[in-house]
Amino acid sequence: MKYQDIFAIQTPQEFEQKALEVFQYQFEHNTIYRSFCDLLYKHPSDIKQIEDIPFLPISFFKSHEVVSSQKTTEATFTSSGTTGSTTSKHYVKDLAIYETSFLKGFTQFYGNIEDYVVLALLPSYLERTGSSLVYMVDHLMKASKHEDSGFYLNNYFALSEKLKSLDSSGQKVLLIGVSFALLDLIETYTFSLQNTIIMETGGMKGKRKEMIREELHEVLSKGFGVSEIHSEYGMTELLSQAYSKGKGLFTTPPWMKIIARDPEDPFTIFSNSRTGGLNIIDLANIHSCAFIATQDLGTTYQDGTFSIVGRFDNSDIRGCNLMVL
Repeated sequence: MKYQDIFAIQTPQEFEQKALEVFQYQFEHNTIYRSFCDLLYKHPSDIKQIEDIPFLPISFFKSHEVVSSQKTTEATFTSSGTTGSTTSKHYVKDLAIYETSFLKGFTQFYGNIEDYVVLALLPSYLERTGSSLVYMVDHLMKASKHEDSGFYLNNYFALSEKLKSLDSSGQKVLLIGVSFALLDLIETYTFSLQNTIIMETGGMKGKRKEMIREELHEVLSKGFGVSEIHSEYGMTELLSQAYSKGKGLFTTPPWMKIIARDPEDPFTIFSNSRTGGLNIIDLANIHSCAFIATQDLGTTYQDGTFSIVGRFDNSDIRGCNLMVL
């Protein structure tokens, strides 16, 4: 199956057709996913629309090698976790697919990466190996071709000076950072930015008390002097990202779709405007699993956007006991 076809999708009809093709492919080539479908008595002959497709619980990436290809693994991305906890592992067979996905996705939402200086404040990610986010941001920096692009760890003074200098010169800047580090920055320095996008990647990573999105964005907006805070929604187990340009409403690229499921019955799909567990179709995951049931709670809307409400732990996901192979 040619991955280039996935990134040529333009309509919902093309997405549905390609999703059904990817399901057929992964049913035949992914032994873990095939076993999961067999447990549910789901066969390709039963699948007439994308809502019929079984979604693999994301926890399988912690306990199994979820792959649909025998190609050599080019990179293994791992999730962050507390000491001693089991982390997710995404065995990436073709890094070109990931790079195509995040570059095309960024371009769709923000335009040419070469127009931006990319600054990153990702201490919790930089301090470990195997971060898919660091891999993406590093490649965006290189693609920007700006010598000012770069990572910052704890050198907040240097970052604040760079940010103010670039912004006042009229240069478009993207500052992408983990929430707790962005809060640390504005507690020491104040800004009034005119040409900078502030993009948070979520999560306090145990560094601070968790805040609801509205409160977090209000504090960050005031501290950076911007009207909206942007967000990136991605995870170790995915090769695509959704973006929000404000108010917590995320939009996916054409090869990605979010579906809400009933938290009490993981096999029941909700209509739009109802809050449920989020199922993700990421067709860039052609060599792993493109159909994932996450532990995120959210709401999908008629226009294709979605919002994140929070998370639930394994004990809250009903009906998943039979999903453990």
